[in-house]
Amino acid sequence: MPFHIVKPNVNINFIGRRKIGYTVFAIAMLLSLASVIFGNGLKLGIDFAGGVIAQVHFAQNIDDQTLKKGLDVPELPGLSIQRYGEVGRDYLLRFNSSELSPMELRTRIEQSLVKAFPDNPAAMERLEVVGPKVGKDLTEKGLSAIFYAILTIAVYISGRFEQRWMAAAAMAVCLWGATYVVGLTGVSTGILVCVAMAITLGVCFFMRLNFALAAVTSLLVVVIVAVGLLSFLSIDLDLNVLAAILTIIGYALNDTIITFDRLRENLRLHNDKPLDIMINQSINQTLARTVLTVSTTLMASVSLLILGGGVIYSFALTMTVGVAVGTFSTLFVACPMLLALGDRDFYVKASKQETYEKPGEHGMV
Repeated sequence: MPFHIVKPNVNINFIGRRKIGYTVFAIAMLLSLASVIFGNGLKLGIDFAGGVIAQVHFAQNIDDQTLKKGLDVPELPGLSIQRYGEVGRDYLLRFNSSELSPMELRTRIEQSLVKAFPDNPAAMERLEVVGPKVGKDLTEKGLSAIFYAILTIAVYISGRFEQRWMAAAAMAVCLWGATYVVGLTGVSTGILVCVAMAITLGVCFFMRLNFALAAVTSLLVVVIVAVGLLSFLSIDLDLNVLAAILTIIGYALNDTIITFDRLRENLRLHNDKPLDIMINQSINQTLARTVLTVSTTLMASVSLLILGGGVIYSFALTMTVGVAVGTFSTLFVACPMLLALGDRDFYVKASKQETYEKPGEHGMV
């Protein structure tokens, strides 16, 4: 008897529960934005903010208040302390940018530790120095990487699923021109990216690029929830987090594309059925593949989260949360949005404008 994680004839009414999904994700996004704007905010890591970070390990337990009081000296300006690894013994010490060389910094920090805690020796396990200009450049490039990744996705999906390559190209040109004009005003990269994303969503809506609009909205939900959780937990946003965000964008997009592709097939074969039934059927038909992909990915990310140590903790946490949220975002945001944005005839017309590639023909399911 064959083994099935998800039965072939499964029929879960995802579309019928879409309002519950909308509500849950709306609350999650509001809480995430509230944490970023009114709560802890975005705590930029040394990669983006610049400065000095030292990882130290004490031979005996020491509380953070005692540590901060002992190192509150003019030689180490802008000190902030973060627990790390073994409770009471491992700490991350952060300082403002310094013009000293790494060797001079190491010597100064070690001397300050010996002077403040002569009976509790500390070993410096890591020292990183990033200048403010480098940090600013990395911040701008990181935000730009996320934006251009999502923009490229919007262009690809518009052409791939709606066969509107000219419209997708026009959207890209308009967006490039708009961001260039806004950039001339001298606004920060963060504001520029937010404006560009708003323009992308607006152009997709008015040009009726529904597949792209649904996919991009779903990806934005994933990114906002993941970043909001990091803000709530006061976890630094560093290059590890940026890599994780770009990775989960890819995972969430892959899941969305598979479901959209199955919907396109069903529209060709059963275009007489109501759209909500077609979308729900497509989700259920790809559910086994979704569960298998997510399960294997979570096995790896959870293992890294538990066993990987503090260095990759932020990456593993972002991956774990992002993959899980991305899966549910496909089920309860991307697919239901197709139902809200268009009717059956609109999608049937789009699906008939190309030579169809059967699922499984080139490894797609």
